[in-house]
Amino acid sequence: MSPYKEIETGQEKSSDVVWHLASVSHNERAKLNGHKPAVLWFTGLSGSGKSTVANAVDKMLYDLGCKTYVLDGDNVRHGLNGDLGFSDEDRIENIRRIGEVSKLFVDAGLLVSTAFISPFTNDRTMVRDTLSDGQFIEVFVDTPLEICEQRDPKGLYKKARAGEIKNFTGIDSAYELPEKPEVHIKTADKSVEECAREVISYLLANGYVKAA
Repeated sequence: MSPYKEIETGQEKSSDVVWHLASVSHNERAKLNGHKPAVLWFTGLSGSGKSTVANAVDKMLYDLGCKTYVLDGDNVRHGLNGDLGFSDEDRIENIRRIGEVSKLFVDAGLLVSTAFISPFTNDRTMVRDTLSDGQFIEVFVDTPLEICEQRDPKGLYKKARAGEIKNFTGIDSAYELPEKPEVHIKTADKSVEECAREVISYLLANGYVKAA
């Protein structure tokens, strides 16, 4: 039996597809790694600093001896999700696929960080619901829209304001704020290191990792 909850995808699943039980169990992998596996789901507007903070957290976890990986929104769209656009429907499918990949990393016993805008509450909830309790840690990288626009590292806000990009989150597509994130980082007056340490503090306090 699969260790994950079934979710509705609107597609018929063949009765010939069954979950393959590996010779090494999830618990055995987690024990070998020496820390609890989980998904650190970084969500926030474009330019909020999700990828920057996620990578800073990843380096801190690496220094603690943890087994980790970062799934970045841009990187994933180069391959796995290269066939998707930015309509609401494609955004939903983007997150569904990332959720499935994240589950596999968790099954391998890793702490996997995902840096995606993931603007819709239902999509984030969908991923949370496919994992066991405590395996989904929502990290809200809360940066005001005006600051994101000031940063605008890729010039995307400028293009969106000019109408050159459609369905841009925060401009003409909604971003639904997380209601009860496990970690709520307000980045406006904090350094990247301070933001990352908030995440590490949560992991230490809740027994996911151990201090060096």
